Amino acid sequence: MTAVGTGVVAAAGTLAFAGLDRLVFGGLGVLFGLGYLVVCFQLAVRVRYPDLPAAPICGPIAFAAALVLLQPGTTSGITGQVVALAGGLALRAGWLFAGTGLATAIVTARYVAQRRRHRSR
Repeated sequence: MTAVGTGVVAAAGTLAFAGLDRLVFGGLGVLFGLGYLVVCFQLAVRVRYPDLPAAPICGPIAFAAALVLLQPGTTSGITGQVVALAGGLALRAGWLFAGTGLATAIVTARYVAQRRRHRSR
């Protein structure tokens, strides 16, 4: 998967899990968090080697976009939306850091393995 494809898959997957969680449970909770972990894992294992940095970068952007678009609650104005986003990120920081850390660890392992394979030739 290319870097652009990684961004598209991250946004589509994260928004799909967020939409499903909001539809079924009325908010963004555990299903959204677990879905984000699955999306981050898939991004990290499927991205092309030249585009490895895209996986840990696209995930958090998609996470924030899902919060902006699907977070329950009514906010008025830009300030209200920024405060709601900051609060949503703070409340779900564990999921955000876990998914981003997972993607970073997998991408780093893939990079190191590729470098070792290249050196042995």
